Amino acid sequence: MLEIQKKLTNSFYILLSLPATAMGFALSVQISALSWILGTRYNLNLEEIGFVWAAGPLAGIFGQVIVGLISDKAWFWGGRRRPFVLIGGPLAALMLIALPNIDSISSVLGISNLIIVALIVALTLDLSINISFNPTRSIIADVTPEGIARTKGYTWMQTISGFFGVMAYLIGATVGNYTLIYSGSLIVLLFSIIPMFFIYEPRELVSSVDNDQKVAGETKTNWGQLLTLFTAHGFSWIGVQTMFVFIIAFVQQNLKPLNNFETGQFISISFAVLNTVGFLVPVFLLEPVSEKIGRIKVHIISIFIMAIGYFFIAYTVFSSFMLYLLMLIVGIGWGAIVSLPFAILSEKVDKTRMGFFMGIFNLSVVIPQLLVSLFIGGIVQDMADKSNIFLISGISLTVSGFLWLLVKEKNNG
Repeated sequence: MLEIQKKLTNSFYILLSLPATAMGFALSVQISALSWILGTRYNLNLEEIGFVWAAGPLAGIFGQVIVGLISDKAWFWGGRRRPFVLIGGPLAALMLIALPNIDSISSVLGISNLIIVALIVALTLDLSINISFNPTRSIIADVTPEGIARTKGYTWMQTISGFFGVMAYLIGATVGNYTLIYSGSLIVLLFSIIPMFFIYEPRELVSSVDNDQKVAGETKTNWGQLLTLFTAHGFSWIGVQTMFVFIIAFVQQNLKPLNNFETGQFISISFAVLNTVGFLVPVFLLEPVSEKIGRIKVHIISIFIMAIGYFFIAYTVFSSFMLYLLMLIVGIGWGAIVSLPFAILSEKVDKTRMGFFMGIFNLSVVIPQLLVSLFIGGIVQDMADKSNIFLISGISLTVSGFLWLLVKEKNNG
């Protein structure tokens, strides 16, 4: 074990964050480029783009739950989580390279329908990300003690991951999405492989729940609280995913870009602003305030701030400057969504089953993503006013905030 891991230094938290950063970066590339490529290069409409995006949630429903359950008990290649990261990371890098080559792949395979090939590539990309994402998050709980150190692990994860997410959007905005895709594949490959050989995983995991919560050797899990948490988080993701997938329609109608490159530029800069705030606030704002008033209160406040930002975008944005300005506000909630719920969940469940519970928790992300892709796409396609995209997002975040009020701060409530 490295000395930095024994002492839980900041350098160790950075190292520990890199595998999750690799998967986050792959998602950032996908978010920035997938709708853009499908819409501008392959001329798919919004509903067809939504169907392609549905591949990710389908992969997540099976991938993260199954991998999480297996990784809790597995041990090979010197680790519990390591093997899945070493498999998923290189596969994700390969599928990123495939994104701008869907037409060539279609030609080689002899498949004339581009949507089928796009679905195969998107499904494989998301499956590879989902193979790795759960273990990259679970390992943080595996190697950090419960409490502030655990919260620090997840806030550092979002800070490092968010920083590189911003870099992804800036690359897309300045030199184009094709450069982003090819450089991103290299970053994903390196960050998923190298750190895993320097992080020591304990062979045996000790449950963090109290002894009086043990019943016949099993952990008594408050599923009512967990289901409330999952539902609250799910409504957050309905709002977020609606923005990610369909912002292209809002930009094209309200900002009137001159060409496809400018469309991609507006989207990339918007997400760069969103993620800049998203990676700064967890460590510098959310973590210190959480120590004073509690993580759940901080999360609720952040969610309502995000909802307000969405409503303002829906009703006031007709210039790129206003969109970027309001993304600053939305970014506060985004920073909370991708950091605090993991720390909250990790202290409500048995540590020895962390992979399983992280997999179940992921359903509160992928099921909303699937709903957005399969149902909201058709609604957005028929909307005359694409500003309603952000109205849907704002309402979803508001519902999420009220549901989070029902989640108790203490373990297993």
